[in-house]
Amino acid sequence: MAEVGSTIINTNVKQKDPNEALVIAVTTRAIFNLEEEHKLFLTKGKEEYVKHQQANEDKPLEQGTAFAFIQAVQFVNQKLLERNPEEKALFDVIVLSNNSPESGMRVVNSAKQHGLEISKFCFVSDEDSTQYLKSHNVKLFLSADRTDVCNALQRGVPAALIFQQDVQALTTQLRVVFDGDAVLFSDETDRVFRERGLSGAVEYERAMEAVPMGEGPLKAFAMLLGKMRKKFSQENSPVRTYLVTARSGRDMGIRAIKTLREWGLAIDEAFFMDGAPKGPLLSQIQPHIFFDDGPHNIQGAQDVGIPSALVPCDC
Repeated sequence: MAEVGSTIINTNVKQKDPNEALVIAVTTRAIFNLEEEHKLFLTKGKEEYVKHQQANEDKPLEQGTAFAFIQAVQFVNQKLLERNPEEKALFDVIVLSNNSPESGMRVVNSAKQHGLEISKFCFVSDEDSTQYLKSHNVKLFLSADRTDVCNALQRGVPAALIFQQDVQALTTQLRVVFDGDAVLFSDETDRVFRERGLSGAVEYERAMEAVPMGEGPLKAFAMLLGKMRKKFSQENSPVRTYLVTARSGRDMGIRAIKTLREWGLAIDEAFFMDGAPKGPLLSQIQPHIFFDDGPHNIQGAQDVGIPSALVPCDC
């Protein structure tokens, strides 16, 4: 199957209905460690990069930051199908690349050799691959390129910037941690904080306590994840979600909880950190991915080996 300006390769994975599935798109540099190859591309150019990838076509790429996340997604699919063999609301994974098809076979081969269940590989040479996200009904896009992430967010697709790091997954249960403001919720309170300080933000939250917060960039993805989570009992769920926010529970937590209740979004665990570092708690949770809009929180998570994804608020 092909589209204008792109090449799409279907694997032998069972086709999923994009209208029913929770579609996740990842770039090659998010799911595999291609940092050395990327340096080669930047320093020696496209031709040398293509030659290198073709020469190493049968050599599997090492795991990237999002690799364990995609493995955990597959585990959820397995449990969903065990529960109901006719289940349609499954995760569906697409790999996007701005590289050409001739250099992409190494990526396809690597996915197969690692046992990844990926439905489509889209190679969009020298074009903005994010233009195809909505046509594939993508509900989460992960990329190692900030421009890609900003383009996706501007197109209304939930997206986050992945940073390359070594990841050791300690559980097959999919664990996802969301920050609150500017990630799950809108950035309205952050704007008040920047203009009027902490006391002004607390006063604003108290005045707005009964009014649900606006939607953040990842709200739609979190809602779909929550819907999937509700198919299981809490004790046997292959999905576990967390809210870890800098908000204080005493002064600013009530509105957050009321907003989640208004949305019908059940979060398994919520932590109101009152500005304390998030790294130690994340180290205890061991999520497959942590979404935050603050670079300092991302760095703190990386320092304890937690796979992190920045949701930029300045695109």
